[in-house]
Amino acid sequence: MSRQQITTTVLIVAVVCSALAVVVAQHERRAGFVALQDEHDRADRLREEWSMLQLELSALAGHSRLERIARSELGMVTPGRDDVVILKRR
Repeated sequence: MSRQQITTTVLIVAVVCSALAVVVAQHERRAGFVALQDEHDRADRLREEWSMLQLELSALAGHSRLERIARSELGMVTPGRDDVVILKRR
């Protein structure tokens, strides 16, 4: 085998290896992009769930609901004027 054939063979092998490296790098980049998109979708779903939970919390902590539960389940009533005792600070 002549020196020129060896050089040509080495260059062909180098080009093939370089091409394979480009393919692998492109595949990894695409896989990373897909993973990033999945995480963006997950973040959007979590933000939506957080909003729904905040809405539910505000509904559960509402004054009308608390008053209704206090009256119906606990038997509480609004105190009359004579039942209120004002404490003075010394």
